[in-house]
Amino acid sequence: MEQPIRKIIHIDMDAFFASVEQRDNPELRGKPVAVGGSKMRGVVAAASYEARKYGVHSALASKIAAQRCPQLIFVKPRFDVYSAVSRQIREIFFSYTDLVEPLSLDEAYLDVTENKIGMPSASIIAKEIKQRILEETKLTASAGVSFNKFLAKIASDMDKPNGFTLITPDKAEEVVSGLEIEKFHGIGKVTAAKMQSMGILTGADLRLRSEEELVRVFGKVGRYYYHIARAQDEREVQPHRIRKSIGSERTFDEDLSEEDEMLERLQHLAEEVAQDMARLQATAKTVTVKIKYFDFTLNTRSKTYLSEFSSADAIYTIARELLRTPQLPAYPVRLLGISVSSLTYQHDRQREGYQFTLEL
Repeated sequence: MEQPIRKIIHIDMDAFFASVEQRDNPELRGKPVAVGGSKMRGVVAAASYEARKYGVHSALASKIAAQRCPQLIFVKPRFDVYSAVSRQIREIFFSYTDLVEPLSLDEAYLDVTENKIGMPSASIIAKEIKQRILEETKLTASAGVSFNKFLAKIASDMDKPNGFTLITPDKAEEVVSGLEIEKFHGIGKVTAAKMQSMGILTGADLRLRSEEELVRVFGKVGRYYYHIARAQDEREVQPHRIRKSIGSERTFDEDLSEEDEMLERLQHLAEEVAQDMARLQATAKTVTVKIKYFDFTLNTRSKTYLSEFSSADAIYTIARELLRTPQLPAYPVRLLGISVSSLTYQHDRQREGYQFTLEL
């Protein structure tokens, strides 16, 4: 019996962090906003569309961002707020399907081939989700709809912000053939540059290359490139996408030299990590502290325990010990980070047949 064509939606919030800040502060609306960093140092975590017109984007050094857009307004990130809004949006997704695969706080795949409201049209569901997000959060999202994950992701990027794009099976190869290679989801900047040096500028060019050649040049991932050039992607939406680590880090406006300052920042980081662990219903056995000095020298310190933990207090206590081991950082610190690993998830325990209560 032939399998039904899958109906996949990719939802991507528009300039999520920056849009939340503009929503909550009317004075920022219509103005170029960068979340994270400052005019002197740091890295932009997110940029409003007004800022993007000047070439400001995430991962850009704040100093360069300020040069490109002198009127840029820097805002400190509020990850607890973004996480809360993300949970609110995810609840909307779950009212349509349990097959939700979050990629980050601001985007997710949904498989609505079979859905909770019995709606045969994925396009109608996507538009309804967009409307509900707008009504319930006052934020806009872009949606892409197609028959596989690759095309749904490509579609959601084609008409931002507040966009909607449907790629049907009869149009898929045409869309992919005309797509610039650097816009292919799954092909990063380095790989795109290598492909361009080989004369592969578009999907049509990529389609001309054999699977054997792509595997020889790019390794196993070459098979993925071969198939997406033909609009083929058999990956399923995975509702329990396993993360191997959970972490948070900060680059500071001014280097930290005092222990009290470092410990205060560690406390906030531990709370953020614990919030994410609670959301994911996870426990950990390993804590890693990341320290970047004023001269960009990087140092990491880790410790693994036999017992599991998940509370902010436990994470902070371990991180504090690591910060002081073997001694306090000897030079001014520009960045601190905490991550936890050796994770166990509640749904894994339940699958094994015993109950588990998450420590909060």
